[in-house]
Amino acid sequence: MAHCLAVSTNIPYDTIGSEYGATRRTDPRIAAQIEHVLRDAATIVNVGAGCGSYEPPSRTVVAVEPSSVMLAQRPPDAAPAVQAYAEALPFATGSFDAAMAILTVHYWSDVPRGLAELRRVARRRIVVVSWDQEARESFWLLREYFPAIADLERRRAIQSAEILGALGRGAVSPVPIPADCMDGFLGGFWRRPEKYLEPQVRAGMSAFHEIAPEDRDAGLERLADDLESGRWTEKFGDLLALPSLDVGYRLIHVEL
Repeated sequence: MAHCLAVSTNIPYDTIGSEYGATRRTDPRIAAQIEHVLRDAATIVNVGAGCGSYEPPSRTVVAVEPSSVMLAQRPPDAAPAVQAYAEALPFATGSFDAAMAILTVHYWSDVPRGLAELRRVARRRIVVVSWDQEARESFWLLREYFPAIADLERRRAIQSAEILGALGRGAVSPVPIPADCMDGFLGGFWRRPEKYLEPQVRAGMSAFHEIAPEDRDAGLERLADDLESGRWTEKFGDLLALPSLDVGYRLIHVEL
């Protein structure tokens, strides 16, 4: 069971975010799903914007990001950005057609206040990408190799029903992750298990920074051994035939 909306933590991206620009890129198939629910929104605020992934290039976007390290990694042609927190957006009420928040809500220090700010500055709709904890824990990476990550995410998960309860009536859709996903988030390499052994890949995944080093190293050793021996393929080889997989990510969209 996820904690209530008031429980969350700020992650120190000024410390751990220096490699995000190299690994966290927009995947066009996920972007298409997000753009579909943004519909005809012409002006968008992207809250917790990081390096700028999933900001629609055909819209007028303003990014909000608290970390100077993340802001410095935004490409030169990215949308203009302001350094601020979700809980205190520096915009007038109803400034944007839509507000979006992609894999960020669980990091906010005051989730109800942040969601209230999304609702305040958006005139027409809100789009959030988060995850379903039960589905997440069935992901082979967490279940078999890194249960400490499952424990971590269980403590900070914000379930879709809670987000909808704060924002209003809306819909929730799975976000299937392509087998060759271009975005290096935690579930992005579900069909390429060897990638999790690469330090640069893990550098773009906050969970690997947050668990104890001994839990991380033990999981990596088990995964490396299973890949070398063929045990991973024996257990999970059926996944290699799938074009995409639901590893728990959810798209939440609310019409105001």
